Amino acid sequence: MSKDSKATKTTGTLLSFTPTGEYYFAKGLKAYQRRDHHKAIKYLERAMELEPGEPMIACQLAIILSENAQYTEANRLLHMILEEWDEQMIECHYFLANNYAHLGLFKDAFNHASLYMQLEGDGEFAEDAEDLLDLLMLEGEELEEDLYEQDDLISKQEEARELLETGEFQKAAVLLKEVIEKFPEYWSAYNNLALAYYYLGEPQKADRILDEVLEKNHGNLHALCNKAVFACYENDWYSVKKYKEVLEKIKPLSSEHQFKLGTTFALIGDYEMAYSWLKRLYKQGFEGEGPFYYWLSYSAYYTGRLQTAEKSWLRVIQMNPEKEGQEPWNNETKLYTGEAIKKQLASEQLEERLFGLFLTSLSDDKEELLSSYTGTTTLENEYVQYLFKEEGRAPLAHNIASQFYSFHHPTDEADLYKMWFSIASVMTENPSLPKNEKAYASAVDYVWRKLRQERISQQALAEQYGLSVTTMKKYVKIVTQLLEELNRA
Repeated sequence: MSKDSKATKTTGTLLSFTPTGEYYFAKGLKAYQRRDHHKAIKYLERAMELEPGEPMIACQLAIILSENAQYTEANRLLHMILEEWDEQMIECHYFLANNYAHLGLFKDAFNHASLYMQLEGDGEFAEDAEDLLDLLMLEGEELEEDLYEQDDLISKQEEARELLETGEFQKAAVLLKEVIEKFPEYWSAYNNLALAYYYLGEPQKADRILDEVLEKNHGNLHALCNKAVFACYENDWYSVKKYKEVLEKIKPLSSEHQFKLGTTFALIGDYEMAYSWLKRLYKQGFEGEGPFYYWLSYSAYYTGRLQTAEKSWLRVIQMNPEKEGQEPWNNETKLYTGEAIKKQLASEQLEERLFGLFLTSLSDDKEELLSSYTGTTTLENEYVQYLFKEEGRAPLAHNIASQFYSFHHPTDEADLYKMWFSIASVMTENPSLPKNEKAYASAVDYVWRKLRQERISQQALAEQYGLSVTTMKKYVKIVTQLLEELNRA
């Protein structure tokens, strides 16, 4: 600009701009009109977050999801509209009919198309609904057969669910395999079959089924959640971290998926994430059954929200009186009962038996607990001998677990102890490894916290355990290598 320019500077007030749901809804419609469905979905999802419960936003999002062949997710939204927000949005029945037809669920398609015509026979989509009904009835016998098959599917799925709940896993597996053979894309049956195999003690077979689901139905939330939980049960911490990172990026719209995500985070010990999803459902008026309030109470308790924990537990007791005494704040006393310790000692997993021996060291009933215990490894036998005699040098595995005890109670962080005992079982095969107990404890503690994505520096933990950062870094490397060796085994 030349020095002769008469342009002048103006000053004014800086105005803030806070986008609303309506703003993102308008942007979503514009993107949809440009056929940019990816952006349209993102904008409308944001609009729903800002204005939850607004049926027009949800309906428009469902329409775009349907056009992108995401029929199941679209149907969840449409059902949510009719069942929770606005039952007078009759057009949702027509959209549902179309989606179910695309999914091959002709009974549901027929029911919703018929319902639309009954409620709004002269509506905007009446002609299209009639055409759809005519199409569905062209092959009357085939439709009748489809309706029968779907009724059969529903009854078998319900029977399998009851078998799983009552612990009849073998019968459930047989039934679920029949369902899969008849309905090869019914992913819920695959996920339940994986659960059946896992409870039957066949984790590898369960894992292969989940891999098959994820290969054929990429991003299946129930399969991803089950993979994370199974990895946690198997003390496969790296896999837990991997699946946790995936799950943290998922923002499901359906209450069913939000509940699954919340309970999964609780099961793998991330109570903060669990609480955020379960509390969100609670605020939305989600009327869950006993398990919903059970996990809401646990996640609230372990994140310091005691009032919510107690309030939620009252609902648990109302629905399931037999749960009385299982409150999260009673966990400490429950863990140290003889039966709880015996369960650990009888486990097929070495790390759980070693954890049981550590709990035994804290019990007043050592002799009774160990009277019939027979170790299958040298490490176990040395540990038992130490516990009986209570003299001489304790095993390294015990001493390092005792280091944790100063900072982590076993009732809160049982998996930390089990992770350490897994590492200890590998260390016995490497007698040349260094033996600095505080260094191992600090390194395992650090790796554990990082797997849980806690923010903590090596400097802070080194000071907590009275070590130099250099020493701690050296042992973090050793622990990481031992975990990698475990995962390869």
